[in-house]
Amino acid sequence: MEPQNRREFLAAMAAAPLGIRAIAQGRGAQTGAPAAPQGMFVSIHQASTARFDFKTSCEGISKAGVRAVEVDIAKVQQFAQTESLPKAKQLLSDLGLRAVSSSNHLGFADASAQQFPMLLDGLKTKLEVVQAVGCDRIVCPSTLNREATPDDFKRGAENMVKGGELAKTYGVMLMLEFAKTSRLANSIQTALQIVREANHPNVRLMMDTFHFYAGVGKVEDLELLRDGELAHLHFEDIPGDPPREQLNSQQHRLFPGEGTAPLKRTIEILKRKGYSGPASMELFQATTPVAQNLDPFQLASKAKAAIEPLIA
Repeated sequence: MEPQNRREFLAAMAAAPLGIRAIAQGRGAQTGAPAAPQGMFVSIHQASTARFDFKTSCEGISKAGVRAVEVDIAKVQQFAQTESLPKAKQLLSDLGLRAVSSSNHLGFADASAQQFPMLLDGLKTKLEVVQAVGCDRIVCPSTLNREATPDDFKRGAENMVKGGELAKTYGVMLMLEFAKTSRLANSIQTALQIVREANHPNVRLMMDTFHFYAGVGKVEDLELLRDGELAHLHFEDIPGDPPREQLNSQQHRLFPGEGTAPLKRTIEILKRKGYSGPASMELFQATTPVAQNLDPFQLASKAKAAIEPLIA
């Protein structure tokens, strides 16, 4: 066969099927973030590897065969101080990781009129980081520590709409997280009230199974969800002792399947409600005993083994 010249080669490649072109072009080509998996899949929240920096955390998670990470915005910023945000994105791509969510922006829904401008400015900075690493969502936990009033719920929805409008310009959604310790959004019912009142395409609901089952949640409450309404899931277990009223979010989280929460039933309902996305394990390594002595590879390997049978 006569050797092809460059023009003939390029013409042949253009006509070739995609798979053949990919092989011929070699494995070294940069393809960007991995494609989104279908169905539910394992993700690791970087709070679970808090003793380690962004790069070390990502390397361990990837080595364990997990392909999704919920990035800690502060750790990305620390990495960017000595490297850059584009290099953070490239690191994720090189490791075969996809940033499926980011954490976090506390107290945004709860902010008073006086607090809101500062929190909106802080959100803009975080949105720039999130967008730069190829992520399209950020967790916004509710943190109100006083008795909530009807005006607080109204303002919570208004705050989320204003934030949603800003986030929309970055291609990012804000996800309201209810927390058992909040006096505003402390249940799926109160969070849905705010999100539905906001009625904004860039304002969505997320759920953490620790806050759900350590709080006032019952598995039947998941039936309140409309199809496709849940945007993201933090996935952990709770112990049978102490009583759930005494459970501390920073200390008492367990690997999925090691506690008493009806996680399999939870997944069945969420799938029926149209949820398809990460089951992202969030342990707080600095204060959660079951995570304190594990490096990122060990933690992600254990999480993967625990979560996959529950979401299959």
